[in-house]
Amino acid sequence: MSDSPTEPPKETGPRPEAVVTGAGEPAAEGPGAVRVGTPAGRWVLLTAVLGSGMAMLDSTVVNVALPRIGADLDAGLAVLQWTVNAYMLTLAGLILLGGALGDRFGRRRVFVVGVVWFALASLLCGLAPNAGVLIAARALQGIGGALLTPGSLALIQATFHPDDRARGVGAWSGLGGVASAIGPFVGGWLVDGPGWRWVFLINLPLAAVCVPVALRHVPETRDARARGRFDVLGAVLGALALGAVTYALIAAPDKGASPWVIGPAVAGVLFGAAFGYVERRRAEPMLPLTIFSSHQFTAVNAVTVCVYAAFGGFFFLSVLQLQVVAGYSALAAGTALLPTTVLMLLLSARSGELGQRIGPRLPLTVGPLLCAAGMLLMTRVTTGAGYWRDVLPALIVLGLGMVVLVAPLTATVLASVDVGRAGLASGVNNAAARAAGLVAVAALPLLAGMGPDAYRDAGQFGETFRRAMPMCAGALVVAALIGWFAVRKEPGGGAEAARAGEPAPAEPAICHPECAYHCGVTAPPLDPGSTDD
Repeated sequence: MSDSPTEPPKETGPRPEAVVTGAGEPAAEGPGAVRVGTPAGRWVLLTAVLGSGMAMLDSTVVNVALPRIGADLDAGLAVLQWTVNAYMLTLAGLILLGGALGDRFGRRRVFVVGVVWFALASLLCGLAPNAGVLIAARALQGIGGALLTPGSLALIQATFHPDDRARGVGAWSGLGGVASAIGPFVGGWLVDGPGWRWVFLINLPLAAVCVPVALRHVPETRDARARGRFDVLGAVLGALALGAVTYALIAAPDKGASPWVIGPAVAGVLFGAAFGYVERRRAEPMLPLTIFSSHQFTAVNAVTVCVYAAFGGFFFLSVLQLQVVAGYSALAAGTALLPTTVLMLLLSARSGELGQRIGPRLPLTVGPLLCAAGMLLMTRVTTGAGYWRDVLPALIVLGLGMVVLVAPLTATVLASVDVGRAGLASGVNNAAARAAGLVAVAALPLLAGMGPDAYRDAGQFGETFRRAMPMCAGALVVAALIGWFAVRKEPGGGAEAARAGEPAPAEPAICHPECAYHCGVTAPPLDPGSTDD
């Protein structure tokens, strides 16, 4: 990301860039000179899309493979939860730090390291002989994702000419949206064909193309002002807090109120308190808590947590429901989910424009309510459910709710803070969404009463699924209430800055999204924002 978490909070405006070629010599074109329509611009876009596409594909294809993974490894529901959550844990905990590392040591370098790391971890996932190795490899994958996900956007931001950056980011988000849309289909085809291990192994040829292209065609860039220490302690404490709470929630159905559950739960709370203390005291924190002095930013992040907790639980359980209860193949289950991401791919840009005209309050209220209705409609999906009669209506309503919601949510996050902190605000919002999904995947089976072997029995799983969907819908209703009562109709950061004791500009600049497409179901897009009207 172009706005590193280590930068001084009050600095605004463009940042000086140091640009070098792969050989270490100054680039002939200088910083930010590449145009979108040139061969050099197309190489940069290809590199960024290949890298981010790996992570986007992985976030959607793995859920489709879960029943086969459980059957092949003879694993309980907890292993399926950890297969999803081990990746989300390290990704959510380290994604802010990943952007800062790129600013300091070179965005291309950190991006390439992330791609190679992700590919090697994917290889380990594909070869995993047991559940323990698979979970550990998924955690390693998340570390690679935390390096390459912000790095792919940072390459575009630092390389393209200022007049072309919005076009470059828009193309990046659109092509990334295509990867998200086809992910479940590709995952189902691989699971039913060569097997679930290829869900991970498919990343290897993508990385084999991405790395040499990046090294040959993408100039190296750094933030010339990046100084100070990295907040490694803050990142570790945040990850430990999430990990301990997640462990307690996943272990609770099997171990009950035992020390093996209570101990990690208490440790998670203590780690969380230590994280807050460290972030308040450090001169250069990974997460400057002063950013939450904006009431609008805090309210929108509360909406984000509720919304993406519901999405995380829904997409984890619905793929299992389609395969275990409705009897779909992996390919059919993956294809069944296409309408949600296709609707977002086609309509999110128009939704963003509408949100800018009418303000965020109405979309952040109506969108979650539509999503809640879609999830309640999914309770009709039982044994022998028909796709056109039962599944498709639910997914269309859910997809329309996501269309209404996600683009205005991103725009409001960017507009609720000072322009110079827009990139950081987007990163915080992205990490909050991933953490919410992580906790939901851990907590929802516990709250719904799913036992370790629930996914092996169609009757038992179907019954608990029908209990879980109203819980997801309830989280979305809470999001709608927050959106209506706590989000202002018109976003803006000047008034909030004044209340926080900071000087507000006479004519506050409003930051608008550069991502035209919002297709991710696990988190809102990373978006650097633009002040161009």
